[in-house]
Amino acid sequence: MAFVSRFRRPVGLLLIPAFLAACSGGLTPPDDVDSVGAITPVAEIGDTGNSGDTSSSYGMETPDTVMAAPERQTRRLPKIDSDEAMGIGEPVQASSGMLTVPEGGVSMDEGLGVGRVEGLAEAQANEIAEGNASQVVVGGIGTDTPQQMGEPEVIPMSDAGMEAESDGYLRVPDKATTRQHQSQQQSMQGEQVAFLPRLNNPMQIPETMGGMPASEKACRQRLQKLGVKFRDVPRISRGRSCGIEWPVELSGLSGGIQIKPAAQVNCQITEAFARWVKAELVPSARMRYLSGVSAIHQMSSYSCRTMNSRRGAAMSEHARGNAIDVGRIVLKSGKSIAIEPKGFFAFREKGLLKSVRGDSCKYFSTVLGPGSDRYHKDHFHFDLRVRKSGYRHCSL
Repeated sequence: MAFVSRFRRPVGLLLIPAFLAACSGGLTPPDDVDSVGAITPVAEIGDTGNSGDTSSSYGMETPDTVMAAPERQTRRLPKIDSDEAMGIGEPVQASSGMLTVPEGGVSMDEGLGVGRVEGLAEAQANEIAEGNASQVVVGGIGTDTPQQMGEPEVIPMSDAGMEAESDGYLRVPDKATTRQHQSQQQSMQGEQVAFLPRLNNPMQIPETMGGMPASEKACRQRLQKLGVKFRDVPRISRGRSCGIEWPVELSGLSGGIQIKPAAQVNCQITEAFARWVKAELVPSARMRYLSGVSAIHQMSSYSCRTMNSRRGAAMSEHARGNAIDVGRIVLKSGKSIAIEPKGFFAFREKGLLKSVRGDSCKYFSTVLGPGSDRYHKDHFHFDLRVRKSGYRHCSL
């Protein structure tokens, strides 16, 4: 009867726990999972002394064993937004497994072992407050006289590759100081500074870009060697018959001889005239008057007209700046010699004028003066007219 009373439950109900126990491998869950007693382990049934009892092999609970198991105290999880979960109020014991939130909040930098990082906005605010702003900060916006805060003229540029001042800041120099420093460096290093050609100087513009031809440049170089005082002037053009492509303004010759007024002629007649004065006129004047030449007064240089200003005549060489007329010669002694017919007793003047006419034919292709015709009775005419036969016209 005792055996029958222990198996009053249906046999089907007895097979279900046995099947579960077999699948679980006979393992029982740990006593504490996630620190929560959510699962109550099956109480082990002790040995009742009856080795043939099949119920004990499956770990089944019987009414007797359930009543005999001691009562276990279960724990609950706190709510997510409760004070207990956030650590507010009474501190949670370490044994409970809960994290305690510090009063100042959680600092990830301290957890990683990194020092406190100062933000950009905070750094700028501190600089402005201390008056050490590295950028220009203007106060008084909206007023008539805004003021600059801090010291913007002193910029901390000690890492800029230049020597800093003793206070660790680099003083920004003004433009004058910078230029002076650059000029000093260039003079010490002997650097040659290359400048771009100026568009208003035809000598520096290449011929392919509309600049001065090589022949004109060479002529001007020879003028400089002769000590001629001249300057380039803009092109003169008045149709096909009048004009000078590359004119110069002649103002003086070597030895301090002045040309009054300055003559606008081409470079070729200027060179011939300078050679004649230096090699013939000056030595002839010194031989006769023991004095050099002080000034030469010219009567005509460039002039857009015909020969002798006659109607229907051919264009004069003056129309191309290829001729110059001399009306008077002034010596350094103060004597003025006019180019005109002389009297019988003016031996030195007549000798000077005769030598001028004869010697000048070696430098010019045309020489006219007093005695040539009525148009040249008061001046000498010198030009470089090119004739096909190569003939030189010198009225002696």
